[in-house]
Order: sequence, then C-alpha cells, then structure tokens
Amino acid sequence: MKFRFISPTLHGVADYSAGVGLILAPFVLGLGSVNTASHWISVVTGIAVLAVSLLTNYKLGAFRRIPFQGHLAIDLVVAIAFMILPFALGFTGMEANYYLFNAAVVFTVVSLSENDY
Repeated sequence: MKFRFISPTLHGVADYSAGVGLILAPFVLGLGSVNTASHWISVVTGIAVLAVSLLTNYKLGAFRRIPFQGHLAIDLVVAIAFMILPFALGFTGMEANYYLFNAAVVFTVVSLSENDY
C-alpha cells in the first residue's frame, strides 16, 4: 500500500475547499472576539490558498506556474505559521484551537500527498 495516496487532483480539491473554508469559518465561528487578527489572518490565508491553487501545476490549476512540489512547500510554511500564530499573537480558546487544528490538517494532507508529480 502506498503511504502517499492523495493525488495532486485530490489535493487540489482539498485546496479549493480549504480556501473557501478559511474565508468563511471566521464568520461562522465568530473568530476575532478576543483578537481580530485571528479572524483576518484566516480570511487572507484563504484568499492566498485560492490564488496559489490557481497558479499550481496540477489538473485543477488554471495558470500552472508553481510546480506541485513548490506548492507542497508553501503548504508546509502555512502549517508551521498556523502552529506558531496562537503563541506569537496570544490567541486563546477557540481561536488557538482553530489554528492548531488547521496546522495539523495541513501537515497531514502534505505528508499523505504524492510528491512525484
């Protein structure tokens, strides 16, 4: 059994879903009541995820300028940033958990994504 079973196409579906989710979730969850940065970082990151996805060289990319391995590297940077943000900016409660959960999800998706595309 292949350890990395998320194809670039399936990764793309996850990317577009995550981008929309990162934009909408702060409004639905009411993020930002303690620290407004927790709200807007998610929205801006969601927009960036959609932009990077459109620029990635995979089946769902529109402009295909970023190699898929480069895309995975960007995802890792985002996961690391999401892991650090709660501590660096003093997020607590739901705001901290939101970013830590998203970091774990991104790390998992990257680690299970095929990288020989």
